[in-house]
Amino acid sequence: MNNPVAGRRPGLNLDHGSWELVWSHIHRVLVVNLGLAVTNAPLLLALGVVHRPWQYPVFFVLLSFGLGPSLAAAFHYLRRTIEDDRAPVADLFRGYRRLFVPALLGWAPWVLLVAVAATDMAVLRRTAPGPALVPLLVVVALVAASSGTVTMAALGDEPRISPRTLLTACYASVRRWWLGLLNLALLGITLVLVNQAPLLGLAVLPGCTLFVVRRNSDAMLTTVAPAADLALSHAHRDPVGAQA
Repeated sequence: MNNPVAGRRPGLNLDHGSWELVWSHIHRVLVVNLGLAVTNAPLLLALGVVHRPWQYPVFFVLLSFGLGPSLAAAFHYLRRTIEDDRAPVADLFRGYRRLFVPALLGWAPWVLLVAVAATDMAVLRRTAPGPALVPLLVVVALVAASSGTVTMAALGDEPRISPRTLLTACYASVRRWWLGLLNLALLGITLVLVNQAPLLGLAVLPGCTLFVVRRNSDAMLTTVAPAADLALSHAHRDPVGAQA
């Protein structure tokens, strides 16, 4: 005679704390995704309407300036969840408002540097010095993109911007280049997937990606901080931007 108990599948053996951890992570991801969607609504709308955005570079470069403050606010919120794993969505928008000016000042130079490098690549790729200069410009663009991301992560701890902040982010991107490339790869994959499935992608992916990017950026800044302080000791300037 068969034992009816033996045929049953074992249930999930998760205690209350495990479920709390799961739901806290889901809450964190959904809040970040909502914040990114709201603060970047003009850019998302333009990408949805324009089928070939690369044909309008100036317009989309201007819209991309808004990405910096939204990234800084997302990183700030993710740090806030270390203390309160159910931090309300209002905390993200308060961080966005408080960090907007310093984040814009820290993000704009890197966006402009990427734009200049991309323009030079488009102009020089079919010229005689193109084969020698294009790889260099690709490296410049990658370092600038990585430095911009690290700069926004740094603002989560110290909501002020200075030339020292920018130089430290660049130094970290060069010294820990493999983490910088990993961040850019994750962000690039996320953008591609969101482009393929906008609603599902925006609802799931950005918060998970930025959680990993923030951890990598923190590791980059922590490991190079002593060396950066020594190398950039003569580059100190009074900070500009919002107070903590």
